[in-house]
Amino acid sequence: MSLRRQRLIQRRKALGFSQEQLAHTIGVERSTVVRWESGETEPRPWQRPKLAVVLKISLDEVDELLTPQANEAPEAERLDFALRHPAAVDLVTVAHLAERVERLNAEYDTAPSASLLADAGHSHSQVTLLHNFAPNGRIRRELCISLAESATLMGQLVWDASQRRDDAVSVQYFDQAIAAAREVRDPILEAHAHLRKGFVALYGTKDAREGLRLCNETTIVSRNASDVLTGLGFLHVSEAHAMLGERRDYEKALGKAEDSFARIHNDDEALHMFSPTQFDRLAGSCYLSLGVNDKAEQILTKSARSLVRWKKSQSIVLGNLTLAYIRQGKPEDACGTLHKAIDLIEETRGGGGLNIAFTAGRELAPWRHESWAQEISDRLFALMAT
Repeated sequence: MSLRRQRLIQRRKALGFSQEQLAHTIGVERSTVVRWESGETEPRPWQRPKLAVVLKISLDEVDELLTPQANEAPEAERLDFALRHPAAVDLVTVAHLAERVERLNAEYDTAPSASLLADAGHSHSQVTLLHNFAPNGRIRRELCISLAESATLMGQLVWDASQRRDDAVSVQYFDQAIAAAREVRDPILEAHAHLRKGFVALYGTKDAREGLRLCNETTIVSRNASDVLTGLGFLHVSEAHAMLGERRDYEKALGKAEDSFARIHNDDEALHMFSPTQFDRLAGSCYLSLGVNDKAEQILTKSARSLVRWKKSQSIVLGNLTLAYIRQGKPEDACGTLHKAIDLIEETRGGGGLNIAFTAGRELAPWRHESWAQEISDRLFALMAT
C-alpha cells in the first residue's frame, strides 16, 4: 500500500467514516472502497467528484491521494525482502498485509469461499511467518491483529468451502485467532473468534450445549468493548436455547440481545459486523427451531426483503423460510422461495445456505412426484455435482 493511499485512509477516518459508511454514501460496495484504498483499482471518473465532496477536498487533492509517489518501493519487493529477512519487517509491509486481509474479508459475503482460499491461505502463511519473528513493540502488535483477523477468516473460509463439514481445522484457526487476540489484549478480535467457534458447534457438530457455552463466552469477553458483538453473542445464545427447546431462556437472551443493539454507537469497532436485519433473521430461525412456524414465516419474510446486499445470509434466510412454508403445508410457496435460495447459492456457494437447501429438499419428499418438486431436485443434484 503506497503512502499516498494511507493518506486516503487517514482522510476517511478523520471524517469519521468506516469503509461501509463511505461506500454507502458514495453508492458502491464496501469491497470497492477496500480496492481503492489498496491501490488495486481506482474510482471511475464520474465517481471522483462525489468522493471529493464526501471527503471535503478538491478534485486535484483526490488525484494526489490516489497517485503513488515515484520514490516508493514496490510493495512486492518490500514484502519479498521481509519474508527473506522476517526480523527486519517494517510497518509499511505490515500495513500492506493488513490491507490484503481486509480486502479478502470484504469479499467473503459475496464471493465463493473456495475462490478466496488460495489467496487467503497465502496471506495467512506470510502473516504467521512474520509474526513468529517480529520484535516486540508496535510491529508485533500490528502483526498480532492481522494474524487474529486472518486466522478467523481462514476458519470461516475452510468451514464454508467444506459445506460446514471440516469442523476440526476451522476450530484450529479460531483457536489461533483467540491466542493472537489475547497476546495484544484485544477483546473485539477474541470475542469474534469465540462467536465463530460457537457457529461451528451450533451448525456443524450440532452441539447446542457447547454452542451455548461459546456464545456466552463471546458476551463475557465483549461486554465492555462492543455492544455489537455482545448483542450477536446473546442472539446466538438465544438460538442455542431454542435448539434445546428452552423457550423461556431463549426469550430472555433475545431481550438481552435487543438491549445490546439499542446501545450501539457509531464508534463501535465491530460496527461493520452489524446489520439491522440480524435480530429478525435469528429470531425467525429460533421460532423455526421451536416449531412456531407461522411466527417464523412472518419474521423471515420481512428479513429476506432486507438482505439484498448480504447474499450468503439471504440464502440462509430463504432456506429457513422454505422450511417454515413446508412445515405449514404450503409447498407452492416453498418452491418459489427455494428457487430464489438456490439462485444465490449457485452464485456464492455458501455452505450454510447449501445445507439448509438440502434439508428443505428432503422435506419436500411427500411432493416428489410433482413436476415442480422434480425441478427442485434436479437443481439440488446439480449443486452437489459441482
